[in-house]
Amino acid sequence: MEKSRATKEETVIREPLAPREGAAAAPSAEAEATAARPAPKMSRSPVHGLWALTNRDLRKWYTNPFQLAISLVQPIVWLGLFGKALNFGAFVSGAGGTPAEQNAVLLQIFGTTSYFSYLAVGMLASIILFTAAFSGMSVVFDRRFGFLDKALTTPVSRGALVTSKVLQSVARSLVQAGIVLLVAVALGMDTAHFSVLGIAGAFGILFLMAFALSSLFVTLALKSSNWQTQMAIINLLNLPLLFASNALLPITIMPTWLKYVVRFNPVSYAIDAARQLLLGTTSATSLNSLPVDFGVMIAFCAVLASVGIVMSWRLLQE
Repeated sequence: MEKSRATKEETVIREPLAPREGAAAAPSAEAEATAARPAPKMSRSPVHGLWALTNRDLRKWYTNPFQLAISLVQPIVWLGLFGKALNFGAFVSGAGGTPAEQNAVLLQIFGTTSYFSYLAVGMLASIILFTAAFSGMSVVFDRRFGFLDKALTTPVSRGALVTSKVLQSVARSLVQAGIVLLVAVALGMDTAHFSVLGIAGAFGILFLMAFALSSLFVTLALKSSNWQTQMAIINLLNLPLLFASNALLPITIMPTWLKYVVRFNPVSYAIDAARQLLLGTTSATSLNSLPVDFGVMIAFCAVLASVGIVMSWRLLQE
């Protein structure tokens, strides 16, 4: 009896439960709907994720006003101390020159009667140069903290990764240059030749300079994981690019060998065009005409941007 009851219970346990009426129809319909739904398409656009990556870096900057303030200290100190202290007009008047003679000498050397205004335009290029130089540091830290490896596993293109670093650097550079220009005007910069078209053109040439230099420094940082190496590269390139240009002094008073270096330095062409547009400097004291300056900077920007994208395909690997 007990053995027969156990056998019956075992049979009942092992017997599969019969499905309820209509229960099998629901999963079947669900499965058919899932199978009929098209799979989401993966974006193959070369700019896919560009804004998200750019905004990520910009957010770290504009949410930290202390970092912005620190970046503006150097050019403002140069303007307030060096620009005001180095009064070339006093040299002429101290030698017995009249105010008219003083202005004539300054106009012949600097292309403007105010050395402070001459230096102010050089400081616009200086802030862009130093901001662009540190754009590569973002790549180094993204690699060290693992974000770059994660980004490489996404559908975002290698070119978009590099371009986002360049664009955030360009945006920061132009904002800081605008602030420096306002400070320079407040301190006494000559605004007689200012115009909407001139200011737009000056920031257009500064944009080309920022894009080209940011592309250069980001490219140099693509395989670097050591911030000390990147800092050494910044110090190696920044000072020659600044001092071997017409940012602080005109090319007319430089030795012959240095004049050739200044003409080879693309930073000089951006500063020269900005001075012509903002200060109305004459052709006698300018490095080149405006079309030549813009042509050189467009070519410089196109070459370095292309090199940066091509090198990202080669050097950035998962």
